[in-house]
Amino acid sequence: MFISADELHDARALRDLTDPRQGSHAIQLIVDSIRTALGRAWPDTEIWTRRDHRGVSLADNYDDLGYATDAVTREARYTRYISAAEVLRSHTSAMIPPALRELAASGSTDVLMVCAGICYRRDSVDWQHTGTPHMIDLWRISRNVTLGELELLEMIDRLVTTVLPGQVYRTVPAVHPYTIHGRQIDVLLADQWIEIGECGVAAPAVLRKAGLDETWTGLAIGPGLDRLLMLRKGVRDIRLLRSTDPRVAEQMLDLSPYKPVSAMPAVRRDLSLVVGPDTDMSDELLGDRVRRALGADAEVAESVEVRGETSYDDLTEAARMRLRLAPGQRNVLVRLVLRPLDRTLTDAEANQLRDQVYTALHEGPVLELIGAVS
Repeated sequence: MFISADELHDARALRDLTDPRQGSHAIQLIVDSIRTALGRAWPDTEIWTRRDHRGVSLADNYDDLGYATDAVTREARYTRYISAAEVLRSHTSAMIPPALRELAASGSTDVLMVCAGICYRRDSVDWQHTGTPHMIDLWRISRNVTLGELELLEMIDRLVTTVLPGQVYRTVPAVHPYTIHGRQIDVLLADQWIEIGECGVAAPAVLRKAGLDETWTGLAIGPGLDRLLMLRKGVRDIRLLRSTDPRVAEQMLDLSPYKPVSAMPAVRRDLSLVVGPDTDMSDELLGDRVRRALGADAEVAESVEVRGETSYDDLTEAARMRLRLAPGQRNVLVRLVLRPLDRTLTDAEANQLRDQVYTALHEGPVLELIGAVS
């Protein structure tokens, strides 16, 4: 259930792109632009900027934000548990409960909380997802001004027009335990709506639990910083944000449009897997298992997707025999696309990486390996 000491060390060692102490990055310019725009809109509002530890209490990550005790997101398959009472934060919202408690004990009456940082979650492997996203929580809490849906819409508009000027956006209803009148914010990219964050009016129960009485109201917005930067610069691969290739890294210091550098060729490997009847092959868990299997080479994986699934009953007898499939098991076809950002894979390297993933995912008695597994 708990992550290993090595996993915890690696998680804490990973660079937080929002932290200026760890080097400059364009994500910091996104944070600065948001903070400046909201500060100008609300000149009488104090701005509190927080940067808390990556390990947080289970209470701050879930309980004090209103998550039900049986919420699926609490399960170890989605959350990285350090201990029974501590997790690697799965969202920057985990910084909000301690900030609210601090507010309740202070003399301040109107505050904008700016909480940015790296987070840890299970997620799919594709061009816009990562298991270590950068997020920001923006909560304005006040007892001087009544904050509701109208003010929320104004805050959303100011955020989007500041970071993504000229972009078409929409909001759609969404449910979050820490807000009421929740919304999801999407931006139009070509013909596809891309989610950039969630928001809502701060749930009264969350404020009350922190010690803020009924005279307080608030707004809460939690956009993804990686996604905002990618849309701003025209980056179509989230891995590029961490690239060490000088041609790429130098472009991640400003907000000017991204100029693609020579792309390395992709290598595709299709895996025919045998899995049990209860094996979860959802995008998020599949992505997490693939990253674990690849270890230090996890960033080589460009995408992973399930291409097909066939039950025992729907397979021919010959296929069952070849796969040694037992009743109740399934045959799942997974496509793994490998593309390092800094080099071209040899066939031998690609085959070894394929076999590492295959060995981690396959639950049948017969292994179909095509290269050496380290």
